[in-house]
Amino acid sequence: MGFRLPAAIRRASFSSSQTSSKVSNIPKGYLAVYVGEEMKRFVVPLSYLNQPSFQDLLSQAEEEFGYDRRMGGLTIPCTEDVFLHITSCFNGL
Repeated sequence: MGFRLPAAIRRASFSSSQTSSKVSNIPKGYLAVYVGEEMKRFVVPLSYLNQPSFQDLLSQAEEEFGYDRRMGGLTIPCTEDVFLHITSCFNGL
C-alpha cells in the first residue's frame, strides 16, 4: 500500500554517523523525525505540531522513547506507511 509523500515533507535516509552532520540542514520552520524500522528521516513543517493526529504520534513517541534526540530528531513509533497516511491529510498546511 503506497502513499504519496505530501509536498511539505522531505525524506532522506542517513546512517546514524551521517545524521549529526545533517542536523544543521533542517530548514527554519521544520522538524526532523525518524520513522519505521529503517528509521527513515523525514523533515516536516512545524505546522504539523498543531494537528491532533500528529500530536497523537508525538504522545506515542514520548511514551515509547522519551525525547532523547541522539539522532537529531524525534523517533516516531509507527510504520512508514502509517506516518505517510496520517501526514498525507495535512497537505497544504
